Amino acid sequence: MEGHSIPFWTDVKAGFRPRGFPVVQERLRGRVLLTIGPRSARRLALGLLLGMLCSLPARAGQKPWTEVRSPHFRVLTDGNAGDARRVAREFEQMRAVFANAFPNMRLDSGAPLLVLAPRDESGMRELAPELWKQKGVKPAGFFEHGWEKQYAVVRLDQIAPDAYEVVYHEYVHSLLHLSFRWLPTWMDEGFAELYGNTRFEQTRMLIGAPSWRLRVVQSRPLIPLDTLLAVTPASPYYHEEDKAEMFYAESWALTHFLIFGPGMEGGRRFNQFFRLVQQGEEQEKAFHQVFGDSQELEKALRQYVTKFALSAWVMKNPPQTEEKDFGTRELTVAETEAELGSYFLFTHDLASARAPIQQAVADDARLGLAHEDMGFLDFAEGRDEEAAREFARAFELDGKLYLSLYYRTMLAPAEAQSREQALLQVLSLNPQFAPDYIQLARLYAGQGKLEEALAQSRKAEQLEPARAGYHLMSGQILLRLGRGAEAAAFAKDVAERWFGPDHNEAVELWQRVPAEQRPAGAAPVTALPPGTQSAEGRVKSVACGPPDQGMTVVLEEQGQSRSFRAKGPWQTGFSDTLWYGADHFSPCRHVQGLRAIVRYRPSSGGDAGEIAALELRVDLPEPPAPPTTPPATPPTKP
Repeated sequence: MEGHSIPFWTDVKAGFRPRGFPVVQERLRGRVLLTIGPRSARRLALGLLLGMLCSLPARAGQKPWTEVRSPHFRVLTDGNAGDARRVAREFEQMRAVFANAFPNMRLDSGAPLLVLAPRDESGMRELAPELWKQKGVKPAGFFEHGWEKQYAVVRLDQIAPDAYEVVYHEYVHSLLHLSFRWLPTWMDEGFAELYGNTRFEQTRMLIGAPSWRLRVVQSRPLIPLDTLLAVTPASPYYHEEDKAEMFYAESWALTHFLIFGPGMEGGRRFNQFFRLVQQGEEQEKAFHQVFGDSQELEKALRQYVTKFALSAWVMKNPPQTEEKDFGTRELTVAETEAELGSYFLFTHDLASARAPIQQAVADDARLGLAHEDMGFLDFAEGRDEEAAREFARAFELDGKLYLSLYYRTMLAPAEAQSREQALLQVLSLNPQFAPDYIQLARLYAGQGKLEEALAQSRKAEQLEPARAGYHLMSGQILLRLGRGAEAAAFAKDVAERWFGPDHNEAVELWQRVPAEQRPAGAAPVTALPPGTQSAEGRVKSVACGPPDQGMTVVLEEQGQSRSFRAKGPWQTGFSDTLWYGADHFSPCRHVQGLRAIVRYRPSSGGDAGEIAALELRVDLPEPPAPPTTPPATPPTKP
């Protein structure tokens, strides 16, 4: 790649969006979206959002969508196939940037990415109806992260060079989290912002092009660098709108400066810092070791962001981005309905999913995806027997549907040999599907095959290094193997670098390691919401009512039951080793029998207290008990 300087004002001269209409990032149920609207848009609390979700009526006479296939992406559209090929080309270009710059980086996930490209605002509104309830918000694109499927949604009529910046930003996040165990929050966001602003042209790409956020850092005081380095996803700088806007802007500016700035050796010093962090060095120490005094660097950063022009890399397009080579076909009506139904399922909008899924089954009873969708719909609503039948039917019709095989297997009675064979078959269909390795590890641990269990758990860690629970599972197996010092190192790493339930689960593992096997230094402690007490037991029952009535959780502790209620804002976290994972989790279904820790505020009413946080644990299965030898019978006298 060659270097290139870009005056900041050239983006306006090129006809890009006026800077008076900034991009606003919103996070709704894991959704990150790109909007053109006022800065007054606010994040919505989960409970409020669930209450606002509306049902999408079935569209009469659903027209089939078009599928465009490039080497690494599928794009589905109800618009012009030529525009969809452009979208596919840009995603291929973005992937090629990382393939070229980071040859050892993993670029393909076990959760395939599907790009939906509605032709205009009305099509986008049908895919995300709840977003239009926010005044002035009209998304140009958004991204749905997932463990089993991922979606990028972009409007075809938004063709400005930076129209999909947030979508590419989140795609970069997905790539980073495939390859790296942990990144400082500012680096994670700054790196995604820098590459998310890549400008795509027909024959080349501009990497490091100026972000609209430059206006923010030019007009406000900088966050002190030591404060910026310490920000985590739990910090106000990451959640409160005004602070978050500056945090994102300065994270981008700092990353750009550390790569392109004077004295940074074309990013070599940044790479040195990055290597130290990945080797486990404490990030503030590594930062000062590589870049020097924070105050001096902050002065240099302030001077940098006032420059007239910023540098960027220019990269020619690789051969695989030739649009003429992309395959195109028209889906059937049933395929279109099934794909849209699947999208609504995996964005947790069950009301909108029902009609297209039911219609897909009616239109083509032999379409495997339609039956898989129906299985997920039944599972979400607690009809597990019906779900198992639908998953079995789906896999019978289409032997490539590994999710159907996985769910059919996990819903069946746990007969060890048949379950192992089925889980191995899932991996033959998708070798990168990390949850399957976790279930194999649990199976082997329950059989006492701890070395085999550890191998499967470590493979899952390799595939999804950003999931703290996978590291903790390896730590639990190491502890059971008698390797307590290694287990403590796993626990300490997660406790220091993750927060919330992941942190607390790591503290649990740490406390189980014998004291003499723990490394020296301060011990991690459980993080509790202010003013709360804790109760632990097995979930006996859960009752979920309308949003205004909340939820009741009954725990069983040593044969006694205690009831807790959740009405206002509250948090739920669960072990990453829960077999159905984040895409299908609901605190109202499939949690009976799990070990739970309730952080609650005592109540004077009939309940034990009001839930502030609910943490659900998936414990490692116990190995079979060794056979007991009956006592010897004394010989009888003749």
